[in-house]
Amino acid sequence: MSESVYIHGTSEEEQRRLSLMNDVLLNPASIREMALRGDESILDFGAGLGQFTRLMAHAVPRGRVVGIERNEEQLAGARKLAEADAEKVRVEFRSGDVLDLRLGDREWGSFDLAHARFLLEHVPDPLRVVKTMVRAVRPGGRIILADDDHDVLRLWPEPPGFNDLWNAYIRTYDRIGNDPYVGRRLVSLLHEAGAVPRRNTWIFFGGCAGMEIFEVLAANMAGVIRTARETILGMSLFERDAFETVMRGYERWAKRPDAALWFAVAWAEGTRP
Repeated sequence: MSESVYIHGTSEEEQRRLSLMNDVLLNPASIREMALRGDESILDFGAGLGQFTRLMAHAVPRGRVVGIERNEEQLAGARKLAEADAEKVRVEFRSGDVLDLRLGDREWGSFDLAHARFLLEHVPDPLRVVKTMVRAVRPGGRIILADDDHDVLRLWPEPPGFNDLWNAYIRTYDRIGNDPYVGRRLVSLLHEAGAVPRRNTWIFFGGCAGMEIFEVLAANMAGVIRTARETILGMSLFERDAFETVMRGYERWAKRPDAALWFAVAWAEGTRP
């Protein structure tokens, strides 16, 4: 079976980008959509450095959260951060591969909720992951998926050449066997995995000049492209000089008083029958 590939890497710069993006933009909205009661047991697939895993743990003070992460460097970082914030007892981080997850016999079918965010776009077999999530929760338990459909991004006024560069970035997913449009498939994946789809929505992930967070938004989008630069160039999907020209144009666009960035994360919830 093919392994999952994360083209953005795990450098400190990339981790800072992800942390800032999550803290400022996504985590509060994601917690609101989850509508946690406070006593759930949660299994988090692809925990990364664990920022959102730990936030879920805060939201379930009478429950428990287990975060699964394959990358040992990120796993060590997640444990270190939890220990530094005196949250080690709130959440358990485990090494594991979501494409071949190992749980204890008594754990299968015991969780109230299984969660995955920005994971399915980076695995070659997202259905296999969702089936595992369904198997992990109890009957009536919830499965929550949040992921990208990269086709929904719009910048206006459009920076010259950016749409072509973004399409080149999208093609890197196809080349490694992943789906850059998996967000539109979340409800279908729940159904195919044996869950009953209950709800879908968007988590808005955009903004415009004049907003306090716009600088963070614009820098995050630049980071998405720049951390994929070597993959894009290595696959001969874009010319090196043209890449830098487009990114310089993007930086000028980000300073425009009328710049607007439109993007949203697809979000879907289902239950195990």
